[in-house]
Amino acid sequence: MARRPAGPTQPTLDPKGAIFVFHGKDAFLRADYTSQLRDKLIEDHGEIETIHFDGTRDAFADVLDECRSFGLMQQHKLVVVESADQLVKGDGRPLLERYADAPVDGATLVLRCDTWHKGNVDKLIVSSGGEVHKCEGLAPNEAAAWAVKRAKEHHGVKLERDGAMLLVDRVGELGRIDSELGKLAVDAGNGSITREMVAETVGMTREEEVWSIQSMILSSGPEELLTQLRVILNNTKQDQSVITLWACMDLCRKLHSASQALAQGQNPASIAGSLKLWGPSRDAIMGAARRIHPVQAGRLLSLAVEADRKSKSGLGKANRLLERLTLQIAGGSR
Repeated sequence: MARRPAGPTQPTLDPKGAIFVFHGKDAFLRADYTSQLRDKLIEDHGEIETIHFDGTRDAFADVLDECRSFGLMQQHKLVVVESADQLVKGDGRPLLERYADAPVDGATLVLRCDTWHKGNVDKLIVSSGGEVHKCEGLAPNEAAAWAVKRAKEHHGVKLERDGAMLLVDRVGELGRIDSELGKLAVDAGNGSITREMVAETVGMTREEEVWSIQSMILSSGPEELLTQLRVILNNTKQDQSVITLWACMDLCRKLHSASQALAQGQNPASIAGSLKLWGPSRDAIMGAARRIHPVQAGRLLSLAVEADRKSKSGLGKANRLLERLTLQIAGGSR
């Protein structure tokens, strides 16, 4: 899910609109907006007929003919076109402009695609009461509100706000949030989905796991570091040594690259961007890179590579190798 700033991202979905364009990379959001629009159309017209077209295969003239024709039951039509950008190009755009200028009352046309090129047709669509809406995911606070509403309306369970925020942070994408809500709803039964339930049931992403290990190395003292490391390695069902070693390798690589670039006088913001450092990880790793000499950072990277070689060759126990390596990184980056 995209982490955009909060803004007016929710479409109005007025059922009196003739044409709606849902474009962007979030296919789940495109489908969800279409479903919401369909519900509103049913409220206005009663039973409706839904027809689907594929923009990679069907002709745009056939789509518009379907919109203009009357069904056997005189029902309102919802005409949905996937990959619509393939139709609305070249000769297809003038066809859409002419239709948008004089749409029929008995059909609602929904165009869905990854990419949409703005033009005069957008103004015609809006003037007809429709909308052109970009679906790139919601800002965190909006996604949490969406999850609370989704839990109640589609899964029949209450999702507490702090649980929703953690779910968004853990999962991100709306499709995955909805999937996790289905599992959590079963566990909740007639109760509520709490933050504690989300924390226990929904695992961290790989990126979150890696950063939690790296943060521990950069911020903990020797005793605390060993204690936390042993908890990670010994108190979980899955073998955590592989991802822990990878986190150490990744941290040493970033420290080495950042310390070298800083020594060469490069811009810190550019360095962080090239290393894909964001938020707390950017400040912590860049701070450590300022304190460490590039030669020392190179030695730490070599130690991590050697630990990885020994682990894969069976030369030593993984837990002992990681204890030694994490202490060396922590000491060397202070």
